[in-house]
Amino acid sequence: MKKIISAAFVVFVLNFTSNAQTNPVITSWVINTTNATGYNCPTCTTPHYGTIAADVQSVYYTSTDAYVKSQGVPSYNVGPWNSNPNTPSAQNKTWKFTLTPANNTGTKTTTGLGLIGVWSNGTGIFNGMDGYYWNNSTGAIAQGSGTWNRNAYIFEGVSFDACLGHPNQTGTYHNHVIPKCLFASTNTTTHSPIIGYAFDGFPIYGPYAYTNTNGTGAIKRMTPSYTLTTATTRASGPSMSTTVTISGQASTYYAGTFLEDYVYSAGSGDLDQYNGRFCVTPEYPSGTYAYFVTIDASGNPAYPYVLGPKYYGTVASGNTGPSGGSNTVPTGATQYTVAATGITEYNTFSYDINVFPNPIEDNTLQFQVADNSHDLTVKIMDYQGRVLVNQLYRAKQYENKVALPLKYLSTGIYMINFESNGSKMVKRIMITED
Repeated sequence: MKKIISAAFVVFVLNFTSNAQTNPVITSWVINTTNATGYNCPTCTTPHYGTIAADVQSVYYTSTDAYVKSQGVPSYNVGPWNSNPNTPSAQNKTWKFTLTPANNTGTKTTTGLGLIGVWSNGTGIFNGMDGYYWNNSTGAIAQGSGTWNRNAYIFEGVSFDACLGHPNQTGTYHNHVIPKCLFASTNTTTHSPIIGYAFDGFPIYGPYAYTNTNGTGAIKRMTPSYTLTTATTRASGPSMSTTVTISGQASTYYAGTFLEDYVYSAGSGDLDQYNGRFCVTPEYPSGTYAYFVTIDASGNPAYPYVLGPKYYGTVASGNTGPSGGSNTVPTGATQYTVAATGITEYNTFSYDINVFPNPIEDNTLQFQVADNSHDLTVKIMDYQGRVLVNQLYRAKQYENKVALPLKYLSTGIYMINFESNGSKMVKRIMITED
C-alpha cells in the first residue's frame, strides 16, 4: 500500500494581475535546476550517458516575448532507435514566443517540415510528415513535401523509442506524436497540463480536457475532426495497391500511409482543422486558443497528432527555417527564476489546507479546504518541474473535501501546489510503499 507523508514546503504570495511571471508562456517550462544531463540511453547496445545539459536551461522575458534557451535533449532516458543511425546532439537554441498570441485572420501558415514548436522540456515538435512525398510527374517517391506526404508515424514509427521520439540527421531529438515520457500521459482523470508551445505562441496540451469549452463538464479525451478516407483511389497520387516496404514488411500504400488520406469534417470531433479549440483551461481561466495532442481510445497517436496542416495563429519570425532558434535575448530582459528547494516564506491563505490520509487508500489523496467560494487550481509536480496533475475546481462547484486519484504516480517526492484568489500554497508530499 502506498503511504503519503505531507509537510509544508513553500508558501508565498502571488499577484496574478501585476506579476508578468504568472503568464504560462513564461512559467510552463521544465527548467533544469539540478545540472541534469541528457541523451541517456542505458538500454542502447552500447549504453550511453550523455553530458549535454538537459531540458530548458533558462527563460527570459520582456513585456512582449519569452525567450527559452535549450540544448534540445530531455532529462528522461531516450533510445534505442531501431534502423536509425542518428543520435541526439546539443542544439544550442533560443526560442522566442509572444506573450500575446493572436489568430491569423489572413492566409494561414503551413506547418511545414522541421520544427513547428517546442515541448515544455525544450525538445522539438515536428509535424506528421516523414520528409517524403509522391511526385506524380515521375510516379515515384521524392524527398521534400508535396500534395501527398508520407505519414511519419507509419514509415518512421519503427525508429521511435519508448517515449515516441527520435533524432534526425542534424541530431535534433523530436516527436511527431504525443511525447509519452514528458508528462503523465495515461492520466485520464484530470485536465492535461501544458506540454509545449507552437511557434504561433499558443499552448499545446495533453489529450484530456473539460468536455465543455467554458471549463465545465467531465474530463474527456479530445477527439480530432479528421477521419480516414473511404476512397479506394487517390487523385493524382499513388495507387493504394502499390507495393512498398513499411517497417521492414512488404505492404501497400493503404489508406493512412499519406497524411492527406485523412479528411477534415467540421464538428465531427472536439477540435478544429488546426487541432485546437478556444476553451477555458486551468492555466487560462478566462480562456485561450489551445492545441491538443490527439490519441485514439486505445491511447495510440491519432492524426493530426499535434497541430493540423496549418497554424491557427500568426507565426513570429526567428524560430522556423534553417537558422531557426537563433534568437538573441534582448538587453534588459528579465530572467524567470524557480524557487529553490527549502525556501520558507509566508502563507497568504487565511486557512491551512490539509492533505491526507496516510497511508493513501485506494491510491487516492484527499485534501480539505475551509473555503470553496473561489476557483481552486491544484497541480502536482515532480522535482524536474513536470506537471503531472493539473486540475481546476470551479468556485462553489466542489466540496470542501476533495479526492484526487494518484494511481499514475510512482513512489517519490512531489510538490502539490494550491492556487486560489491571488494566493498560493505549496506542500511537499512523499509517496512511499509499505
